Amino acid sequence: MILLTILKGKLHRVRATAVELEYEGSCAIDSDLLAAAGIHPYEQVHIYDVNNGDRFSTYAISAPTGSGIISVNGAAARRVALGDILIIAAYAQVAEEKVAGFQPQLVYVDEHNRITRRSQQIDPASA
Repeated sequence: MILLTILKGKLHRVRATAVELEYEGSCAIDSDLLAAAGIHPYEQVHIYDVNNGDRFSTYAISAPTGSGIISVNGAAARRVALGDILIIAAYAQVAEEKVAGFQPQLVYVDEHNRITRRSQQIDPASA
């Protein structure tokens, strides 16, 4: 069986609300955002910083519901500045024969990390 790594969930253009160097690690994410993107606490996430081009991986932890918190913690805090725009993505291993029907959970937010739109398909014209 061939497994392909496919985008499972994405938080598009969230803003870093905190960077906490003296913390165990991870990225704290508003639990509403986690649920909307189908990302689970302690799941590996990839973070892409739009402001500086850095890309790294860590794991998600749940922040209070409705808080809008996106806190990059531990060593990763050196790679993000407060207010940076981030893309947070999670991937899944999907059997090749199921890829055609697979749909990611895409979440778009405003400047306060409040959900403005959800989709299961990226529009190439607006990407």
